[in-house]
Amino acid sequence: MRRRRRAESTDTQSLPRTESFTFDGAEIPFVPGQSIAAALLAADVRVTRITRGSRPRGLFCGIGACFDCLLAVNGQPNVRSCLQPARAGDAVQTQRGAGDEQRAVRDQYPLGGSDRRTVGAEVVVVGAGPAGLAAAVSAADSGADVVVVDAGQAPGGQYLRQPAGVPPAAAADHDDAAGVAYSRALAHPRVRILSGHQVWACGLDHGRPVLQVTDTPGDADLEIRAGAVVLAPGAYDRVLPFPGWDLPGVITAGAAQALLKSDGVLAGRRLLVAGTGPFLLVVAAALAEAGGNVLAVVEANHPSRWLRRPLVVAGSPSKLLDAARYLRILRRHRVPVLAGHAVTEITADRQDLRSVIEGVDEAWRVRPGGRRIVHADSVCVGFGFTPSVDLAVNLGCGLALDPLGNVIVTVDDLQRTGVRGVLAAGEITGVGGAIRAAWQGTIAGLAAAVAIGRLSETDCVRAAAPARRHVLREERFAAAMHAVYPVKPGWWDRLSPQTVLCRCEEVTVGRIRNDFRAYGADDLRSVKLLSRIGMGPCQGRMCGSAAAAVLAAESGQPPDLLPVISRPIVTPIPLGTLADPAAPR
Repeated sequence: MRRRRRAESTDTQSLPRTESFTFDGAEIPFVPGQSIAAALLAADVRVTRITRGSRPRGLFCGIGACFDCLLAVNGQPNVRSCLQPARAGDAVQTQRGAGDEQRAVRDQYPLGGSDRRTVGAEVVVVGAGPAGLAAAVSAADSGADVVVVDAGQAPGGQYLRQPAGVPPAAAADHDDAAGVAYSRALAHPRVRILSGHQVWACGLDHGRPVLQVTDTPGDADLEIRAGAVVLAPGAYDRVLPFPGWDLPGVITAGAAQALLKSDGVLAGRRLLVAGTGPFLLVVAAALAEAGGNVLAVVEANHPSRWLRRPLVVAGSPSKLLDAARYLRILRRHRVPVLAGHAVTEITADRQDLRSVIEGVDEAWRVRPGGRRIVHADSVCVGFGFTPSVDLAVNLGCGLALDPLGNVIVTVDDLQRTGVRGVLAAGEITGVGGAIRAAWQGTIAGLAAAVAIGRLSETDCVRAAAPARRHVLREERFAAAMHAVYPVKPGWWDRLSPQTVLCRCEEVTVGRIRNDFRAYGADDLRSVKLLSRIGMGPCQGRMCGSAAAAVLAAESGQPPDLLPVISRPIVTPIPLGTLADPAAPR
């Protein structure tokens, strides 16, 4: 088993000593702080799970949203390897099906209830990305005691993600609003950050937000009753299905970036980056600079549309400079950018992935001619981002659709959701980038301080005014970006009946179409009952919007996303976490 060369970057040149665990009996080296998924990928291990339908699966989203990287650790199945830190001496195994072969070992552990504690907090922030950290700082500066809950192993979110083993306080190198919030939050005496913790349920009790929190392994359970809550959970990669998108080696662009930033690991030696949006350039440039052979950036839209928006471009010179820098890097590494093209199919070809690239028109329908084949060992795909709105749904916040068809939370100028004591900031209110998120977080933290009586509304409005101006400028740019990089309906035409739509339950496009034609199932709720689509561990995060679009194309009715964004239990948790700790064992 050959080991993939570690990415060469200034952050990872001086690596700490390596340790090892075993995977299916083979020794796998890792650097302390790395995830199991990163260590396996660095050792050229791509397959960590075999589905009930005998399909091989591996790392996909890289942030715990898709559940494709499940494996067994010391006999315990259903461990998300992208979130689980590697530990010396662990026995890691490929997971087959639902982990039945590990059940005998798992059953040695009693089901008894977890040690649940109930605590109070003035302000709770969900998410430690730019929006959440900025909210924590502004609320704490107003005199509030703040608890930040985040599923990541370290604060920062995707934008401020830091290398494994590097102390966070020593790693911040951003001098923008997000970077300032990161540095200040880590040092603030009124801010407490709970990394490696997830909010798995929430609600209101006599008008007061109540959050159910567990640590990542599900060993400890905490109920937090908050005076105010700022929801800043961020977003995850939006990926559209196409033939072969579920093969090991196909990962999201965000996963490729996370592997590089956190673990210093390249997703492959020969990489293809495809989809739409400026994030593709960011990822491709980083991979090329780290030593990856980026074969091409395949962009379905035409970035020349920016020329129709000169005032927006002129009003955001820093973003223009960033784009120019990424393009210079790609030119230096001789990486072609294929605008108006799409990866239409991927098949496994021995150790490689064989990608079919074709030209597409303005509606993303395939143009005749220009077909080419590219062989890579990793294909990084992304079509923008999907906001994480499930907590907001459970709390009763107002919802709307953004121009990309995503469900977002509606807020006023002070980031208030309409539910007393519940604020929202960042991508949950619409995808607009890290800087917009940080300024929105600043406003939300001030409004949270008003909700608990630490600040008057008049002082809040005055203090929030500068941040509000920044938000409006960033939102103008975001609106233009959505217009330049839309998701067009032509991708539906490229879906064969055998194309997997729901990765968890292995439901195909043909099954959805047949259920509509045979039974008149023209809404997602009916389709879920018939096929189980969206009912696997990811709860529709990966397939929900795509399934709604396919169904809408068949029925002619507008898509309804509510059935796949309503998740009373936001993330799968051990049954022991749900058990009553006072019940007899």
